[in-house]
Amino acid sequence: MEHRTSLSPLWNAARDDLRTRRAARASKRALARELATYTTPAERDELNAILDRADPDAAAEIRRIVRRNRVA
Repeated sequence: MEHRTSLSPLWNAARDDLRTRRAARASKRALARELATYTTPAERDELNAILDRADPDAAAEIRRIVRRNRVA
């Protein structure tokens, strides 16, 4: 009796993981582009007011993106 391990499920899982990561990176780039449009002090104040009421983890990520946009 021959015992073979199929790599197909492993390849499928790796491909799915890559697809998910690419989609996440694309979403993050789109969010960064959108956040870069907040350029005036009033727009930034409004965004900060929104983030003050948002989920702390999500708000922290958005604040990091905003800081990176300002530096770039």
